[in-house]
Amino acid sequence: MNLPTIRKVFEGVADRREMFRMFDRHVQRPDRWQGDDSALYRGEWFEIGQVEHDYMFEVLPPLWMRGDMFAMREFLTGSITSVFFSLTIDGRVRYFHGYCDLSDPRSPDCLKAVVTERESRPAKAMTRDERLEHIWSATNDEYRGYADWRFPLAARGRRIVIVYGRDRGRDFKLLDHLTDAEIGSKLPVHLRYLPDAMAA
Repeated sequence: MNLPTIRKVFEGVADRREMFRMFDRHVQRPDRWQGDDSALYRGEWFEIGQVEHDYMFEVLPPLWMRGDMFAMREFLTGSITSVFFSLTIDGRVRYFHGYCDLSDPRSPDCLKAVVTERESRPAKAMTRDERLEHIWSATNDEYRGYADWRFPLAARGRRIVIVYGRDRGRDFKLLDHLTDAEIGSKLPVHLRYLPDAMAA
């Protein structure tokens, strides 16, 4: 699975339930914990509310704090841990969560720079990859998974989501093979007609 280094995985502000679900968006992955899963998480980020940010700050003493940023003491996998931070964008304070690889001391600052650039764009828009990541994040576990024996060998282990046909039939399809129409049908109405953003 080739994933970009730093990527937005949810459009909008995640509530507490959504935040906890997205902490492990890859829970169903095959052979969980048997290899280095760092690449799955490294660079994933999404917006949260102040209440969720403050709640996470009070859960455990942070591993470290730097101004408006703190890292969780517990590591998800390898050297990957949650980093929470706030940014003032267009005169409004906003709060974010991201996974950083703390083996690279520049990782938190790089994440923050990418989020600042992405969220400072004048027009609200989404790339195709952001649309797919949002679909993956927002889809319940029963309607998403990983390709198994029913798929060609080359596709096994890749992300799949359920799609519905015109005949009301349903089947799983590779996430990155969804058509524009299928993507539109899976997005909430307020996100369906956003313009395409240029990939960073």
